[in-house]
Amino acid sequence: MLLLLFAIALAAAAWYGLQQWRSQQARIAEQALQLREAEQARIDALRNAQQAQAQRLQQAEATNRVLRDELLGIGQRAALLEDSVSKLADPDRHGAQSLRLDEIELLLGIGQQRLQLADDVDGARRALALAAPLLAGIDDPAYLNLRQTLAQEQAAMEALGADPRVHANALLEKLTTGVQAAPSAGTASDARAPWYERLLARVIRVQPTAGSGLQQRPDREAALAALQVEASLARAAIERRDGAALGIALARIDAGLQRLLAGSPALPQKRRVVAELRASPLRADSPLSGTTLQQLRALRGQ
Repeated sequence: MLLLLFAIALAAAAWYGLQQWRSQQARIAEQALQLREAEQARIDALRNAQQAQAQRLQQAEATNRVLRDELLGIGQRAALLEDSVSKLADPDRHGAQSLRLDEIELLLGIGQQRLQLADDVDGARRALALAAPLLAGIDDPAYLNLRQTLAQEQAAMEALGADPRVHANALLEKLTTGVQAAPSAGTASDARAPWYERLLARVIRVQPTAGSGLQQRPDREAALAALQVEASLARAAIERRDGAALGIALARIDAGLQRLLAGSPALPQKRRVVAELRASPLRADSPLSGTTLQQLRALRGQ
């Protein structure tokens, strides 16, 4: 019995010790888990703090960049203000003379643009004529060469003559004038022919087909309408200053005139007008255009 009681007591002690050991291991594992969670929370907090610090550093860098740009802008504005003050202190850019030079430069620029963009020779001449008295009113000897350059440019513009389009339109009008739809009447040589030739001419007439032209009125009216259409196309090409389109229209006009005025003494004259119109320029170019403006800008830049 004693041995049995001892064995039971020993088993109970072993079971109790096992339960205590298990509970202790569970507490140790729970404490370890809590420690790991606490360490993970600390690591997350440190990571968040690091990210926040990196964002602060980026914001600080952006702020420094903006401040640097503002400082550069302030430096540039200070340089511009210094330049403006120096220009205001310059007697050549002060008061009425500065305004007059600005007006002269504006007029010269307008004249050059009118000549380059619209081929307006008259507009360029008027701009130069308006700039000449303004430039003559400046007493500074530094602008003496500029006045001479302006006079030379004016002389070169006057040498261009009238607008080439005016001359071309006049030639085109001369070309289309006098062409009628009615067929030409008999010549005076028919009236002086012998009586038997005049008698036979009532029955049959021999005429070469080459160069005979159009004799029937409906054909001549159609050819005259086509000629008027080509003349309108030529006039539009003159207004656009399109030499290629004008050449094509003149070739068709020449062919139409040869059909309408075949055998007429006016045909050679008309063809000479066609050749003159084909050879006439449509643009007026001056080699001295814009030289006064360039020289004025160079002087003011100095």
